[in-house]
Amino acid sequence: MIAANNVRSTNNDPVESSESSPITGTTANGHGSSRLIRQFGSLFQSAAGASAAQNADPAGYVEFGSISDPETQSGRTLGTFAGVFCPVALSMFSALVFIRVGFIVGNAGLYVTLLQFVIAYVILLFTVSSVCAISTNGAVEGGGVYFMISRTLGPEFGGSIGTLFFLANVVGCGLAISGCAEGIIQNFGPSEAGAEGGSIPDGRWWRFLYCSSINTLMLLVVLIGAEMFAKTSMLILGVVVVCLVSTYISFLSKGPLDVAIPLENDLVQNATFRVNGSYSGLSMRTLAENLGSHYGRDYTSHGNEVNFAVVFGVLFSGVTGIMAGANMSGELKNPSRSIPAGTLSAVLFTFLCYIGLSVLMAATTSTFLLQNNFLFLGPVNLWPTFVTIGILTATFSTGLSNLIGSSRVLEALAKDKVFGSLLNFVVRGTYKSNPIAAVIGSWVLVEAILLIGSLNTIAQINSVLFMLSYLATNLACLGIEITGAPNFRPTYKYFTWHTAFIGLVGTAVMMFVINPIYASSSVILCLLLVIALHLFSPASQGVQWGSISQALMFHQVRKYLLMLDSRKDHVKFWRPQMLLLVSSPRSCCPLIHFVNDMKKGGLYVIGHVKQGEFSENDSSNDPTIEEYTQWLSLIDHMKVKAFVELTLAKSVREGIQHLIRISGMGAMKPNTIILGFYDEEMSKDFFEHENSPYRTGEFDDNGIKLFPYRRNDEQKSLLTVDYVQIIDDVLRMKKNICLCRHFHRLDKQMIAKSNHIHYIDVWPVNIFEPKNEDPFDVVSLFMMQLACIINMLPVWKRLELRVFLCESETQAEASTPFERPAEYRLNQLLKSLRISASIHQIPEWNKDMDFPRHRNILKQFTSKSDSNQLMTEENINRSKLYMQRVNQIIRDKSNATAVTFMYLPAPPKVGTIDYKERCHHYLDLLTELTYDLPPTILVHGINAVTSTTL
Repeated sequence: MIAANNVRSTNNDPVESSESSPITGTTANGHGSSRLIRQFGSLFQSAAGASAAQNADPAGYVEFGSISDPETQSGRTLGTFAGVFCPVALSMFSALVFIRVGFIVGNAGLYVTLLQFVIAYVILLFTVSSVCAISTNGAVEGGGVYFMISRTLGPEFGGSIGTLFFLANVVGCGLAISGCAEGIIQNFGPSEAGAEGGSIPDGRWWRFLYCSSINTLMLLVVLIGAEMFAKTSMLILGVVVVCLVSTYISFLSKGPLDVAIPLENDLVQNATFRVNGSYSGLSMRTLAENLGSHYGRDYTSHGNEVNFAVVFGVLFSGVTGIMAGANMSGELKNPSRSIPAGTLSAVLFTFLCYIGLSVLMAATTSTFLLQNNFLFLGPVNLWPTFVTIGILTATFSTGLSNLIGSSRVLEALAKDKVFGSLLNFVVRGTYKSNPIAAVIGSWVLVEAILLIGSLNTIAQINSVLFMLSYLATNLACLGIEITGAPNFRPTYKYFTWHTAFIGLVGTAVMMFVINPIYASSSVILCLLLVIALHLFSPASQGVQWGSISQALMFHQVRKYLLMLDSRKDHVKFWRPQMLLLVSSPRSCCPLIHFVNDMKKGGLYVIGHVKQGEFSENDSSNDPTIEEYTQWLSLIDHMKVKAFVELTLAKSVREGIQHLIRISGMGAMKPNTIILGFYDEEMSKDFFEHENSPYRTGEFDDNGIKLFPYRRNDEQKSLLTVDYVQIIDDVLRMKKNICLCRHFHRLDKQMIAKSNHIHYIDVWPVNIFEPKNEDPFDVVSLFMMQLACIINMLPVWKRLELRVFLCESETQAEASTPFERPAEYRLNQLLKSLRISASIHQIPEWNKDMDFPRHRNILKQFTSKSDSNQLMTEENINRSKLYMQRVNQIIRDKSNATAVTFMYLPAPPKVGTIDYKERCHHYLDLLTELTYDLPPTILVHGINAVTSTTL
């Protein structure tokens, strides 16, 4: 099972029968299309917070900040104003600025309104810090927030948050369309003048028709002329700002007047009675009335009660466009400067605009009018057409941006195969780099959102979804900062973990303040998506994006490993920490699984030695580096919880010494070394065997078998003396050792189902020096501990644990347990150790064999041998005959045994007379002892592992 290989191959199955041999010698990169970036880059200048800037291949790595490609470099044409400020400001104005600020002030009052704007913008400010930190640490590709989170938190969290971010874009589009429809109805419907004479009818389904028409118009624009629209984003922002300035001027200059209440407001209007609201112009009295809260009812949502949470949900839905600039990082001339400067200046600009608008509304407009006519700005404006233009341009551009953004996020999810083949239609439905299928899919979902009807209800859903996306962004940034990853070096210098933490807590709290039901549903949906994607998503298998979970685990594991002090170890908390030395896993799959069962939550390392020399004149790479990933794939295939350690050494013995020393870390070092037995039994390829549960073609590479093993006609490269010396080395290095034989016969499935297999056997007697004290020495207790561990597991739990005693003649004739001290003492010991086992005497042991006569002979082959005593042919033959007789007794008791634990005597000491010959006979006697037994483990423990104390 212990074989040595040269550097080029791993084909020997050294010292192995058919089980484990001890040791042997044995990204997708993607780049975004720069042409595609240029085509859609400007399109996203007007994108709302969710829109995606590029359409790069998300499956690959991103060369963050790299602009070495001339074609990519030539595509970076946008400055801070056009590339960041305009899209962010336009997205943050959205439908809120002309349609719902009055609703907020009229219900919450000026004080609470200002407080809510401060809360919202503080959350946004800290989230902007996280966005700037991530985006200035590397270019953000297609998918915006999805790209950031998936490349930081991994595909499971990235896919789940990306899905919710996609839905946030869809809801945001529905919100903007609803606002646009309100503006149209206000100006051209029956509610415009408070009379029935409007040019278009009004009603729930009429509004749905108008919204659907606007949605379809947006669809056509995206499919046909979106790029031309994107180029006008600065012009659109200019129009919105002019309209907003006209509103400020009107507030400052226009005098008192009555403003009609819309007919749709059936809370105050009816068929016979018309009510107007009053606009007072600048008035301290009006301001005083509007300072406090006057929560009423929302006439657009069937009279639902308004409260702090509803108002904040509406407010926050209008300021969710902070991602629009970061999404443009691939198009910016200087992303590290433009993104922070442009985003922060846009946030400050919109904040000042909203604060000014809120103060002027509170100082000029009655509470009644603010609560009952959300579109009162038109009648009170000096140039009412400006308000109409502002509403239509702001809402239409925001809705269009969200539709574009949602389609790009959906396309990114499809390209990453987050949902496997479910979204293949999106990839196939792309024409001239425009994701037609993704756009149509988004359009259909927007239609479903429009059925909700009420803008304020849609706004709460929109706020919760965007807040969840921002929460994940802060979480990603906080996690990567806590890990201290050296490659996290954002050029944005005003970010710390404190800002990310405040943003994280703020978004989490305000999500539930806005609407606990929507927030809880979103979080639950997110967690379900995380679990589903972890279990089923092809993207979660082997993607090379880098996951923050790995960095966090590294950070925590390192911290706890440093705290784990081997000097504080106590026998009460001992657990096996296994190093299994494997020649070729093809021939020892059952043993790999068995040791995984025996580790009891401890360290499990699979070690492998490649025989060769790493010299200065050798230009080839270290072969263990190339094979390491193959061994990791083996671990995945075997479904065991193990680490892999490979080493290159001049000899297998030297390599094993390396592995024993280097495996593990700190106090987590192997304490038990497991080797396959050195025999001539036929090897079996479990990867090819027809009925093998381990059968797979994964390790056949174009006809070349990975993990080759020694064929039966091949000579072993490890000598008998080397194998015995390895056993001696392990014991001298103060490690427990197990030699495993016949594990190619182990079938756990049969054990679980068979009515014939009933036992796990322990033979604590040292066959080489039999005496009744054996059940109480360290080796025997270690053996019983391992057997007890196996007996705890579900597959093995139904089996009975048996301990065999080999009693003397006087004990065999005793009539009571008290007259048989060995059995009595062992029974008491098992009780104190809480080991449930039955004790079986072997009375025929002394009748068939003469212990005293063989004891001195057998000592010659162990560590207790007399170096001055020469071996004779007669002694060797008598010893083999003795072992055959012992083997026959054990076989007679093992017809229904699943696995057998036996006492392994220490090998001969180095330096004894005829040392090589003694090693050869030592191994021969072990071979005779274990011949034709069930799967057998020869055990030698050196440390106490059991405790009877609390």
